[in-house]
Amino acid sequence: MEYLLGIDIGTSGTKTVLFDRDANTICSKTFEYPMYQEQNGWAEQDPLDWWNATVEGIYYVILTSKIDSKQIKGIGLSGQMHGLVMLDSNGKPLRKSIIWCDQRTGKEVEDMNRILTPQKIIDITANPALTGFTAAKILWVKKNEPEIYNKCAHILLPKDYIRYMLTGEFATEVSDASGMQLMNVAKRDWSDEILEPLGIERSLLGKMYESPEVTGEVHSKAALATGLAVGTIVVGGAGDNPAAAIGTGIVSEGSAFTTIGTSGVVYAISDKVAIDKKGRVHTLCASVPGKWTVMSCTQAAGLSLQWLRNNVCTDEVQLAKEQGVDPYELMTAMAKEAPIGADKLIYLPYLMGERSPHPDPDCRGTFFGLSAIHQKKNLIRAVMEGISYSQLECVDVFREMGVPIGDMMICGGGARSEFWRQMFADLYGCPVSTIQAEQGGALGVAILAGVGAGIYKDLEETCSKLIVKNQTHQPICENNEAYKKYYELYKELYVTLVDQFKKLSSL
Repeated sequence: MEYLLGIDIGTSGTKTVLFDRDANTICSKTFEYPMYQEQNGWAEQDPLDWWNATVEGIYYVILTSKIDSKQIKGIGLSGQMHGLVMLDSNGKPLRKSIIWCDQRTGKEVEDMNRILTPQKIIDITANPALTGFTAAKILWVKKNEPEIYNKCAHILLPKDYIRYMLTGEFATEVSDASGMQLMNVAKRDWSDEILEPLGIERSLLGKMYESPEVTGEVHSKAALATGLAVGTIVVGGAGDNPAAAIGTGIVSEGSAFTTIGTSGVVYAISDKVAIDKKGRVHTLCASVPGKWTVMSCTQAAGLSLQWLRNNVCTDEVQLAKEQGVDPYELMTAMAKEAPIGADKLIYLPYLMGERSPHPDPDCRGTFFGLSAIHQKKNLIRAVMEGISYSQLECVDVFREMGVPIGDMMICGGGARSEFWRQMFADLYGCPVSTIQAEQGGALGVAILAGVGAGIYKDLEETCSKLIVKNQTHQPICENNEAYKKYYELYKELYVTLVDQFKKLSSL
């Protein structure tokens, strides 16, 4: 029997999944770790936490499944995008990783625009300079922690640090690297036109690969720690969303997916480089060789609901513990009791600033219309609707760009809620489907590993066979009409508050 291993280094934890060659899940395990926020808008994690979670996850699935590790023919890595990992000449982390949702780099974005000009940045990197992307984080360390930058010998992304720990190779791949804002996205390689003016040495960056390419093999030290066989291949893999695209079968133009995890993402495939000149959504290299993606990112999608759970719904958390159910099930049941529009309560999901469709590090979460009649059920529904409105606003941009979306897959923690899936179908005005194998990015990179190992020949054909829809929700027309008036007001609120957000930030 041949097996493939998919490892997804997420924000809340690392998920390790063992699959057979037919994409059946043999064993899965997630180990969690903390996020550090020393100041408002900052977000960091310890790369060693990722590695320890990876080691424990691999060891667990091999031991639990009782397989011979030599039967694992390939490993694929997925991970949170845009995080900055800085290593010294001995491969040791110099500081905690500044991760994707960190918003400290507003001044560095201004520096990038001044040095390179906004138009040149968009023309080369296919995106405007953004606080969440890696380039601005590098410049922040260079400016504020020069002693650390001077010791830096290697710059990697989160999943690529795990690659280094497994193989000893300093490498990356196009889908994740194009979110660093250091690439010529059309040419699928590092850009000297970006690097040299910013004073970032190309030698610090990893070797570039396509997602299914073999990047290295597991070395003896990693094999001893994890239980893997020495020489097991590790492919390029993909950033979390490009990996989830493959895991949900989104590999051809016209198909798209929404994922609701900590962040919220809408992701579509394009056969050509399509750029939104207003910078509302992102264009990146796809994990499918020769294709590109258009994607959006809401910084605090599931994070908004998690915040509500932890700070407002503590009674529901305790009750869920007593009943042995997920607290979100109880929260969703409460939300269903509130009407569309949550009794005239609207939520803006800007807890961590925003990227799409408003690249603004200063905007913050807002409840609009809060009154004495509102109960927890209204707050919960308003948060769920606000997150959904944010995704629809991004889909509207895609359609404006001529990117067709007629069928939507949905994944991530939010996809577990039937109520929420129907809400998305009603808002998008198109079918929304789940898949049978709910493994997202881990499955996607396992499939990439299968291509790299020669188990699968064609990525698109393989996905059409392995990825099977589970349940489809059709849009309800009257619900779509009911949501529209609240959605239109939702869109007006950011425009109305944008200057006030900046004043608040400066206080």
